[in-house]
Amino acid sequence: MLKNKITIIGAGMVGSTTAYSLISARVAEEIALIDINKKVCLSQVMDLQHSVPFLGYTKIKAGSYADMKDSRIAVISCGASQKVGETRLDLLQKNSAIIKELMPEIFKHNQDIIVIIVTNPVDILTNIAIKMFPKKKRQIFGSGTILDSARLRFLLGQELSIDPKSLHAYIIGEHGDSEVPLWSTVMIGNTPLDRFQKISRKKKEIIFNQAKNAAYAIITGKQATYYAIAAGVASLIEAILLNKNTVFTVSHPLDGKFGLRGVSLSLPLVIGAKGVTRDIDIKISPEEKKLLHRSARKLKNVENSLK
Repeated sequence: MLKNKITIIGAGMVGSTTAYSLISARVAEEIALIDINKKVCLSQVMDLQHSVPFLGYTKIKAGSYADMKDSRIAVISCGASQKVGETRLDLLQKNSAIIKELMPEIFKHNQDIIVIIVTNPVDILTNIAIKMFPKKKRQIFGSGTILDSARLRFLLGQELSIDPKSLHAYIIGEHGDSEVPLWSTVMIGNTPLDRFQKISRKKKEIIFNQAKNAAYAIITGKQATYYAIAAGVASLIEAILLNKNTVFTVSHPLDGKFGLRGVSLSLPLVIGAKGVTRDIDIKISPEEKKLLHRSARKLKNVENSLK
């Protein structure tokens, strides 16, 4: 019988911080951490276990792939991480091999499990995983631009002196340099941005570039990003466990939407107990559509170059 159990593959900073976020949120019964580095994994588990008396009770252990059997969700956060001077796409060769090895192992133990891919380049890895298991399409998705969208909302909230939770603002496309801000759909409450407060085109570009390039700035300063993405992944997990049907910009294959096929990238989708539960018929401007096509071409070209 499945329970509110999460198996996280990768006990590095993203995986372990995701586990901590889940313990703090008090939504998971059990968390199993898996890592090729057993010493690191055991140490992370011990440290996390010692946080339990201060937070909600969650059983946490060093696990194995057999833990997939009674898990609701598997999170893939392992692999080579982005270093100073690298783009997310630079990680493709190493991390695609990991995905090809992991996906059969996951579904061998549990055909109903939902898989969240966090490892970069997340869009291409998501596309590879779903091409391997097309019948599991709704159960597999990438964390996509959930963090990029959160960064945009945070920065826009600062500019407008508005709680970011009261903003609806999305970044779509690649989780990377070709991502696209949807300025045409930004809402404050139920009021379009330009009606709420005019922001110049130049200021919008500055805000977007700060959101897009935030990872580079953080990696330069402390080698990795993990707090915010872990909080985002924990929110995805909570939406699944509690069947919240929440809208997130997650990475998933396009099947003709906006004239695009054969590529995975981020658009707003509804996430619930079964994974991707519903598509959203968003309207975007002609310029945004043009930029989305450019983003899709970039991802396709990089994936096609994979040896």
